[in-house]
Amino acid sequence: MGEIMKSKTGKVLASLAILGLLATGCGGGDSDSTSDEAVTEESAPELTGEPIKVMTVTTLNAAGPTYQNIANTAKAYETYVNARGGIGGRPLEVIVCDEQFDPAVAATCARQAVEENVVAVVGSFTFFAESIVPVIEKSSISWFGPCCPITPSELTSKYSFPIGNQPMYAVGAIQHAIEVDKCEKLNAVIIDGGQVFIPPMENAMKAYGKKFGEIVIISGVAQDYSAEVAKATAGVDCVATVISETPYITWNTAWTQSGTTARQYGPQGNLNEVSAKGNEESTDGDVIAGMYPDISTDAWSEFRLALDEAGLDTTTVDYNSLGGMGTWAAYVGFKMIAETISGEITATSFFEAASNTSSLDLGGMVPVLDFTKEWTDGLAGYNRLFNRNVIFSVLEKGKVKPLTTNFVDVSDLAMGKAG
Repeated sequence: MGEIMKSKTGKVLASLAILGLLATGCGGGDSDSTSDEAVTEESAPELTGEPIKVMTVTTLNAAGPTYQNIANTAKAYETYVNARGGIGGRPLEVIVCDEQFDPAVAATCARQAVEENVVAVVGSFTFFAESIVPVIEKSSISWFGPCCPITPSELTSKYSFPIGNQPMYAVGAIQHAIEVDKCEKLNAVIIDGGQVFIPPMENAMKAYGKKFGEIVIISGVAQDYSAEVAKATAGVDCVATVISETPYITWNTAWTQSGTTARQYGPQGNLNEVSAKGNEESTDGDVIAGMYPDISTDAWSEFRLALDEAGLDTTTVDYNSLGGMGTWAAYVGFKMIAETISGEITATSFFEAASNTSSLDLGGMVPVLDFTKEWTDGLAGYNRLFNRNVIFSVLEKGKVKPLTTNFVDVSDLAMGKAG
């Protein structure tokens, strides 16, 4: 399972790209001290009261992109937290709504959220948030913690609280390529439908006094990319790529066959061990730009334990990814905010608590977040991007390894300003 910017086709693709281009306190506190040791059925605390009901929306059954890692993580968190006292002693109930890569079904998920009186929609990703956010916000239901906001409502609605920061990781790829790896000549490769990434990437290049030699748009349907690879690698030392996991597999095969010595920079969860398999030598040293530290780091110890307790196969589904780690971070943040609420935990009270959260500390999953301050002096249409930091991993002989440990703020670069 790959991550954001997976294959899309036809008119849906074009409309999503246009939408993306148009889109251009007290609370939180310290992370709780939940034990990271396994909990047995006998030792699990008894939960009382009505369940705190939330929803996660993603795509599971569709011909297009699917995100089983998001659904699995949401349910694993439900089991994990309920075995450790729930939320303020109450059980958490997670509803996973499959929008089937269909905006009409996504709207049905939104109506279900309202009918079920959920407190929030947590840790979701869908290309059709425009069918959801305007519906749920009428009932004061927050769109909380999406890893990868790409639609206008996600980036502008006061009911949207992103933890992730798409498309900032692509800006980070440019920063690392030029400042750290001293790349002189760069091209870009963008999957069709990902044109929303281009303006901030071009802004970053402008900040360094550079321009891409080529911006190559490739099909999201995996195919022989030999011609595109040849065009992307001609006369450059580095290539910034925004490609999905499945097309990356065939892209990397063509990359190997080309014999290029250029270095690739790609997104977390897509340029990964799955897409590098069979092409370990040619992708060795490729840099992965992401929103979250590698899953092997201390910030994710409880996530790793939850995956293990749930018996999930981490070899076939990538949880070291925007969807997996993003969903876990969203649920941790939801719990922290919900437990600051005095009185009834409702959609309205949670929205008010989230809106007044000025220091949400997720223990290193992302930088400390301040939901009280919008990015009003940033990119137009991106004012709800509270997190604009990136962090890096690297492919070493086909394995993803942490490369950096500190977050890098790329706000200025995204606007074309040198740091």
